[in-house]
Amino acid sequence: MTQAPDSSPIRMAQYGTKHGHAAGKLQAMLDSPDVDVIGLYEPDAERRAQVQNSDGPFSQVHWFDNEEELLSDASILAVASEGKNAESLPQTEALVDAGKHVWYDKPAGEDWPAWQRVIGKAQDRNLLIQMGYMFRYQNGFRQIAEWTHSGLLGDIYCTRAHMSTNVDVSSRAALSVHQGGIFFDLGGHMLDQVVWLMGRPERTTAFLRTDRPDGPECVDNTLGVLEYERGLAFVDIAAMESRPVARRFEVYGAKGSAILLEPFEPPFAIRLCLEEPAAGFDAGAQVVPVPTQSRQQTYEEELVAFVATLRGQQPPDRSPEHELLVQETLLRLTGRIDDS
Repeated sequence: MTQAPDSSPIRMAQYGTKHGHAAGKLQAMLDSPDVDVIGLYEPDAERRAQVQNSDGPFSQVHWFDNEEELLSDASILAVASEGKNAESLPQTEALVDAGKHVWYDKPAGEDWPAWQRVIGKAQDRNLLIQMGYMFRYQNGFRQIAEWTHSGLLGDIYCTRAHMSTNVDVSSRAALSVHQGGIFFDLGGHMLDQVVWLMGRPERTTAFLRTDRPDGPECVDNTLGVLEYERGLAFVDIAAMESRPVARRFEVYGAKGSAILLEPFEPPFAIRLCLEEPAAGFDAGAQVVPVPTQSRQQTYEEELVAFVATLRGQQPPDRSPEHELLVQETLLRLTGRIDDS
């Protein structure tokens, strides 16, 4: 992998502004002492006019006049890919073709052969693609993963994830262009966690419903069921939950369970229940505090890991195979590829 010098800041740029995480990711780069932000490119001139002089990070950077200005600058080692879901995959492929490492915000498009091709190109060219699933770097999810992988909870037989939101009527049209609607938009966050804990499901079943009567029609009330040889996982996501939304993540094993207490963002505690004392914990139920974090802090943690990998200080936190598996599972559930 092309590595950055250990001391000097990494020259990075951003492609796109329409992803929901775009402003936060740019702010994380601007705040990082390890990153020198060279510029930002937005292909939509109307969008550029809307945000270029707005309050926040978009007004703090140089704006490239065209794509080639970004792609041809050999000094730019890495780029944050922050286009909207319907446009980000071809934009990411253009970045890989230009020899850039990519911090790519989720999900990785609906074209499965294209995503496989992009990952293959990145591997052939020793380029890093790190997906922007911020809960990988959230203390609550990290703690549950550590307990799961260490065997503290025993063999996992069930995972449940609930990550609904409230999408106003004016924003439903953007969801309608995707076959899975709200599940395509948000499901990858929870599937990233589920397959990290349980692996590739043997079979998937999805319920993709349209239940809100007003506004543009889109898939807005969903459930994904993942079947394993000796386990199940359930991921439910709706687009019309009353605010503040209730989000939950639960893992059940033969020796114990771990539930990230609501609200899971920002995290504050996990209910851990064990059949027997282990790893310094008592038998029975107990509440284990975890250091809290803002969403912005998880973006910053993502970037720290990205930079450390580019500098050769650590291997990637997730392999290319994992990045493929998350997207494959999402597309199986949303019906874009066969469930096999």
